[in-house]
Amino acid sequence: MNSGTPLAVRCTLTFGDIYVQVLAWMAVIFVSLAAGLGLMGSTKPIFALVGVGLILVLSLPFLLFAFVTTLLNHIKLDPQNPE
Repeated sequence: MNSGTPLAVRCTLTFGDIYVQVLAWMAVIFVSLAAGLGLMGSTKPIFALVGVGLILVLSLPFLLFAFVTTLLNHIKLDPQNPE
């Protein structure tokens, strides 16, 4: 079986490609913590903990999806010379 031209896997991902995603994730963390601290003074502080946990748990899959799709979009297959 002939395998054809050999390919080299090359990743062109740089920090600039994910910089906005990191900033967005930090914004989500700070907003959820601010909301939690705001609710901590209420009569039921358990709502603060539940709210922060819910925001973080629900936003994590979207963050991981964004990271993985960005990574996959920057993987290149370059043909190599048979030399």
